[in-house]
Amino acid sequence: MEGAKKTHIVYSANLNFDMVNRYLEMLEEKGMIERKGNLYVTTEKGKEFQEIAKELGL
Repeated sequence: MEGAKKTHIVYSANLNFDMVNRYLEMLEEKGMIERKGNLYVTTEKGKEFQEIAKELGL
């Protein structure tokens, strides 16, 4: 939520850089995250999605 560098995302999600690049690109296209410098930050739309997903138990 406060932002994370790509390397941190790779290690936290236990994914390789190719997979993370695909996910980040898709999330940016959907408006769920935005890039601020070298950080990826969750947008309001992304935060709303997270809340709905929690409520639904996803």
